[in-house]
Amino acid sequence: MTRRLVAGLAVVFLAGGAAGCGGGGGAGADARPPGAASAPARPAPATSAASTTAPAPAPPTPSPSVQPSSAAPQAAKDGPLRGKVVVVDPGHNIHNAEHSAEINRQVDVGNGRKECDTTGTETNAGYAEATFSLDVAHRLRDILLSRGASVTLTHDGDRPYGPCVTERAEIGNKAHGDAAVSIHADGAGPGDRGFHVILPALVQAGRADTSRIVGPSKELGARIAGNFVRTTGSAPSNYIGKGTGLDTRSDLGGLNLSVIPKVFIECGNMRDAQDAALLTDADWRQKAAQGIADGITDFLHG
Repeated sequence: MTRRLVAGLAVVFLAGGAAGCGGGGGAGADARPPGAASAPARPAPATSAASTTAPAPAPPTPSPSVQPSSAAPQAAKDGPLRGKVVVVDPGHNIHNAEHSAEINRQVDVGNGRKECDTTGTETNAGYAEATFSLDVAHRLRDILLSRGASVTLTHDGDRPYGPCVTERAEIGNKAHGDAAVSIHADGAGPGDRGFHVILPALVQAGRADTSRIVGPSKELGARIAGNFVRTTGSAPSNYIGKGTGLDTRSDLGGLNLSVIPKVFIECGNMRDAQDAALLTDADWRQKAAQGIADGITDFLHG
């Protein structure tokens, strides 16, 4: 398939969502409690003024080559995605449930108005979609960094809520990305299984104009879907997309307002026991990230 690439390619990941994602109306996920506080530092023993014991030597200064854990991971100096910029947008936010007024605020998505954001769904055992999407986003980021891409997250669980779907699109646009992927998991009924990739429909209304990204986004989605099957072994959705693993929508602000090729991926159905067993398995989530990363890499070099 012929497609148009922009000079100085960049890859962008945005996580909005389908059912309950990107301005949809999914089930609410309970916010997780903040992490336990670290133990207080042990006080130093008192020293007598008359003591002749030499003071303990200062601990060695960490080697400059050791990156502090709080520092942002860096892209490899070489690799197939060198020079590309990747913006990863994990769907929803685990704290959204604590800010219902803010996330329910209506925002302009071009052809209508939708909620700023939603809580997302969760498994029957309480594993939240927001937790899942952030975990997969981190794994995806690390793979892309290892391939030489630069990666920016739209949020890293460090915001009180959101960002709104409009801001998620804006972050990707300002990054001048080549591709955007919004990471999610669905909240359909039991027996509904499999993944699907959501493509932008042609929307030209208000601030929205997807005319330039519909074609490239379709190619991006097809590349991701093919690689996702290969790496995870999961089948395309049996309830959306008629077995293709692809679905086109015009109601998601994260797609409508994007000016770069962008898709959403619903990695599985959290409300189905068999899919939930996969989504809550760390090894499977690593495969999911691998499939998405391979799809993006194929898209940029196809």
